[in-house]
Amino acid sequence: MEHLEMMSNPEVMSKQKESKWSNYGLRIVVNTASHPFDYAKILIQIGYEPIAPRPAKTLLGKPALKLPNIFEYVKHIKSVDGFSGLYTGLAPKLCGNLLSAIAAQKCTDYFKMPVSENLVFEEEETEENRKQMWLASMKSDLISHAAAMVVSHPFHVITIRMMAQFVGREAKYMGLFGSIKEIYQQNGVLGFFTGLVPRLLGDVLIVLLAGGLTYTINRYLVEEKELKVYTSATMNFIASSIMYPFHVVSSCMAVNNSGLEIGSPPYMPHYNNWLGCWADLGRHQQLKRGSSIFVRYYTGPYISVSGKLLPVTKDQTLYPTLKS
Repeated sequence: MEHLEMMSNPEVMSKQKESKWSNYGLRIVVNTASHPFDYAKILIQIGYEPIAPRPAKTLLGKPALKLPNIFEYVKHIKSVDGFSGLYTGLAPKLCGNLLSAIAAQKCTDYFKMPVSENLVFEEEETEENRKQMWLASMKSDLISHAAAMVVSHPFHVITIRMMAQFVGREAKYMGLFGSIKEIYQQNGVLGFFTGLVPRLLGDVLIVLLAGGLTYTINRYLVEEKELKVYTSATMNFIASSIMYPFHVVSSCMAVNNSGLEIGSPPYMPHYNNWLGCWADLGRHQQLKRGSSIFVRYYTGPYISVSGKLLPVTKDQTLYPTLKS
């Protein structure tokens, strides 16, 4: 009844619309500000290391190869392409994020259910009612996340391919419409959805894992209402860390066999599907690359530095030896 009264109140509806658009505006500002770091992270995920690693030691004193952190990576991109070069791929990224937000909001409005992170149970609620409300909110979350990802993924592919040109200095994916034409010519319609399955699967598993852990912890372990507010954010962070390899595989598949240097041997084999990509990265201990942005160590059998594949010995040194 209260929900119907709110829907019939023009003033409330107007405020809700203003809030939605202010949220969209905030997303654009945040995405623009963080874009250089996202750019560097994508290049790390697809396996490009333009700066030779330095011999170092871990906290436990073991020899290791220390890779440049995210700030050093951003500095390198700027030194090559200038300040404006840090925002390569920003336009399609913002288009995709805007479409994603609108699609998610439309789905949430359609189901008229709160998302799981905002779900608050009253003390008098029965256990059965709690479960039903949680299941309904999880269903809403899953559908809204899936819809948002599907409609925005073509722009995600365009963004990654525009960024990936940094490696081979190509100019194949230039501008939104030029990139659409190039992807269609290179891979057909399915090219716009390359890497969607691992990305979608990873996101669905994050929602399920984070939602399940949040419900269980808030129901059986945490009694204080003030602490329950932080449970969802914490569980989302943990779930995202566990499912991170899905994002690495998705990024690699987005450039694989794309006509770009980084998407072909010797940088990357041509994979038949994302499972083959997962298996190959797993063999070389590369499923977590880019997960740490401040302190990065290389642990694989070889590394690609400035277009050359160099083997790594057991004592964590490069052969032939590189000068930093």
